[in-house]
Amino acid sequence: MRIAVNTRLLLANRLEGIGWFTHEILRRWVCAHPEHTFYFLFDREPDPAFRFAGNVEPVVLFPPARHPLLWYWFFEYSVSRFLRTREVDLFVSTDGGLPLHARRRDGRPIPCVDVIHDLGFEHMDGGMRRSHRWYYRHFFPRFARRADLLCTVSDFSRRDIAARYGVSAERVAVIYNAALASYHPIPEAEKEAVRAAVADGRPYFIYVGSIHRRKNVWRMLQAFDRFKAETGAPHRFVVVGTPMWRDRRMEKAYATLTYGDDILWPGRVEPDALNALVASAEALVYVSVFEGFGIPLVEAFAAETAVIASDVTSLPEVGGEAVCYVNPYDVASICEGMARVAGDAVYRAGLVARGRLQREKFSWDESSRRFDEAVTRLMDGR
Repeated sequence: MRIAVNTRLLLANRLEGIGWFTHEILRRWVCAHPEHTFYFLFDREPDPAFRFAGNVEPVVLFPPARHPLLWYWFFEYSVSRFLRTREVDLFVSTDGGLPLHARRRDGRPIPCVDVIHDLGFEHMDGGMRRSHRWYYRHFFPRFARRADLLCTVSDFSRRDIAARYGVSAERVAVIYNAALASYHPIPEAEKEAVRAAVADGRPYFIYVGSIHRRKNVWRMLQAFDRFKAETGAPHRFVVVGTPMWRDRRMEKAYATLTYGDDILWPGRVEPDALNALVASAEALVYVSVFEGFGIPLVEAFAAETAVIASDVTSLPEVGGEAVCYVNPYDVASICEGMARVAGDAVYRAGLVARGRLQREKFSWDESSRRFDEAVTRLMDGR
């Protein structure tokens, strides 16, 4: 088969959640099928490292698509034309976007596989430019109905997509995320060295993710400030991530903190260094109000770090019994979770032990196999 894949989010040194999903699934998929030709469709010159095997042909299409108008141009004109001229047998998109009118030269529609990770943009009005929110809300229902196979990253998202867009839940395959191989526990001596370098030798909480309104960073910071005031604990807080959209609520909350000097902002951190930060933390704090999956939870399980997380959306599905759950809308609840995990070493060790069991449910090898099976069923059925 000739298979074209939307790989716009394979960006060297800038892989985020969807980019890592794309990277890990495709790297295994193309190597498992040397009999197929894979066209990787980029919107700018790709890093050679993304040519995972000899059966991959990188293709750069115009324009560099980082705005809704350019997204439309990229899919409806550039991708559609490429699929038609190369007589592609299957199109796969891992970021939700599809060419709605893509057809072969004989007029038949091209089979499409679409991965929609979550519908956060449908549930939350703030934290996103109006043009982007309009695009997502206008086109994603159409993408979902156009796709011959839909995939998503959790059963929560599967049910959400089915209910919101009126598609059968049986048409949606669940392909879990997983932790990268770089996440693993480290020796205590190494943890001490990391804490000395990062937090003056003090214990610390860590958050990993984008600085985005739905990530609930402002309540998380307020809860940490309250935790410090109520317990007098020496802890610091390492906030790893870069702003996705401006979050004025978070900025306002930070300006009012008593213990703001104990919050560290290292920005973006590469996977190997990030593993050391996560593995050396007393706990990951991840109190997002909406998640389609929640990759940092699985990464913390792999690094054998305790987890404090929200009790909403997909997070209980991913966290199972290995998480200290809190109400993300209640600063006091988040503070109580921090105090419990920091103050009870036995409880904390229990979370880590249950995390070792929970992490076995998430594997990139297994997810790639499931993706391959779903695509094979689709094409065999046609």
